[in-house]
Amino acid sequence: MSIYRALSERFARIATIGEASAILGWDEAAMMPDGGAASRGDQLAALAGVIHDMLTDPKLGDDLAAAEPLDDDWQQTNLALMRDRHKRAVCLPGDLVEAIAKASSSCERIWRSARQDSDFKAVAPALGELLALTRQAAVALGEALNLSPYDALMSQYQRGISSKDVEPIFANYETFLREALPQAEAIQAGRNAPAAAPPQVPVALQEALCRTLAQQAGLDFTAARLDRSMHPFCGGIPSDIRITTRYDESDYASALMGVLHETGHALYEAGLPKNFARQPVGEASGMATHESQSLIIEMQAVRSDAFLDYLSPLLHRSFGGDAETFSPAALRARLRHVERSFIRVEADEMTYPAHVILRFRLEQALISGDLQVADLPGAWNEAMQSLLGITPPDDRRGCLQDIHWYAGLVGYFPSYTLGAMAAAQLMAAARQAVPGIDHGLAHGDFGPLRGWLRANVHGYGSRYGFNELLVKATGKALDPVDFQRHLASRYLAVS
Repeated sequence: MSIYRALSERFARIATIGEASAILGWDEAAMMPDGGAASRGDQLAALAGVIHDMLTDPKLGDDLAAAEPLDDDWQQTNLALMRDRHKRAVCLPGDLVEAIAKASSSCERIWRSARQDSDFKAVAPALGELLALTRQAAVALGEALNLSPYDALMSQYQRGISSKDVEPIFANYETFLREALPQAEAIQAGRNAPAAAPPQVPVALQEALCRTLAQQAGLDFTAARLDRSMHPFCGGIPSDIRITTRYDESDYASALMGVLHETGHALYEAGLPKNFARQPVGEASGMATHESQSLIIEMQAVRSDAFLDYLSPLLHRSFGGDAETFSPAALRARLRHVERSFIRVEADEMTYPAHVILRFRLEQALISGDLQVADLPGAWNEAMQSLLGITPPDDRRGCLQDIHWYAGLVGYFPSYTLGAMAAAQLMAAARQAVPGIDHGLAHGDFGPLRGWLRANVHGYGSRYGFNELLVKATGKALDPVDFQRHLASRYLAVS
């Protein structure tokens, strides 16, 4: 037990340094002046190097090897996760880890201006350098874990899920979409057109309502912030959560839905088991699980009939204007509008998986070397035409729209759609277990849903993998049929 205690203390220290890095990352995206970029890259690289040195310390390896099996299941899982983290670290040279951190910071900085100017060529060299380093790490990780390079990258974001698990799920959804999307469009065309959005909603009013609704969902602003960035995200640490969004005065829904999405992430972080804080088992189960928590709030709860009935008069009181613009029927038409669009983060929930399928296939090709960086814009446009029948008019609305690859996050994208499917499955189970969930949402009360999620998802941390957690919460592993059933109910029912 003394060895385990020493290991726990060491990993708590590693986690604390990771927390500092997380706050620096938030500051880089939300607050840092442009002139601080080069220094910030050095800082993040140095912290990544310190963490890597601690994980590869021979004394840590000796202690992990000497640690006895533990009677407590949580502690035993924690020990197994410590060993996995050590195994991953020792297969990567420290200089490669620091080089990736530095290249990621540099590439992301160039991407910000390249995206604004729709100039892929400006960032292509930096992306090529970053992908080359990422590929080196992927090969080394894959050899250590007996995985393909791409699967090794995927495993960093969601353990226990491989590309071979994802491919049939995505192929099945592509088949479903080919039939369901035209049906949804036809049903939608037969209804009244969505009411026009308010001509302008000042940012200050949007921000105030975003804070109010995030708080109602359960976010504690004594341990959280809401700020602005180019790309919405939830960062920070469980006791100091940092949410960001972007505002558009001509479209209040973009920031509102973005903040409630990130609030789902934040609630998960805040609900993690505090008695295992700063321990591997006390962290989130993975990004597919994380996305299920953001989407169960944004898509399953907030866009439900029950909550839109509550939201309707609140929007009118907050923003003024024509009450009909905010009627429940107008909100359903506006917030549940199916459209073949270019931007992933603005896509409806039926077409959204197509955006993820595109990225999943392209990033596999980038890592394998089958797709060269210079050919990415053309490959992107061809895939978009094949999946949704549209072609982006420029790279800003094509391969430059997402931060992920330019920040070194390869293998992350499948988590979005796996999370959406899991969210539908979890919501169905929650409604069956807690009949009052929709009654609560109709009164702006997320408590019944949040309580079920705390007990069945948040509180387990990384005790279970993705499918194990779903079995525990819903009685079965991921079943994409639940997601398709949800979409059919919401978009294919003629009323």
